[in-house]
Amino acid sequence: MLLPIQISQESREPIYHQIGTQIKALISSGYLPVGTSLPSIRALAKDLQCSVITTKRAYQDLEHEHFIKTVQGKGTFVAEVGLELKEEIKQKTVREALNKAIDIGLQHDYKLDDLIKMFEVAIEERRK
Repeated sequence: MLLPIQISQESREPIYHQIGTQIKALISSGYLPVGTSLPSIRALAKDLQCSVITTKRAYQDLEHEHFIKTVQGKGTFVAEVGLELKEEIKQKTVREALNKAIDIGLQHDYKLDDLIKMFEVAIEERRK
């Protein structure tokens, strides 16, 4: 299974954290339902063109946080995640994306009122 994960080499965020954050979002959104088999550490590293150590760290963190579980000899699977935690992750993911957009807007010298208007226009365009 090829996961829709985007890695940014320019980001200050470590790659293992980028991977973990995006897998959490995929689980929280329902894109990866409970019991879904995940790629092996090596396969994911190859797909993302990063080191096996990096993907192993991401999987270890996800397992420690109970988002995934590894069954010896069978693979790694999406674990049951509570609704409250899913909602928390979804909100955090959206907030982070909005904060990045705000930061970019501020770097371009837009005022917050201008950014709010842009956001409202973007929402209206999406509704169409």
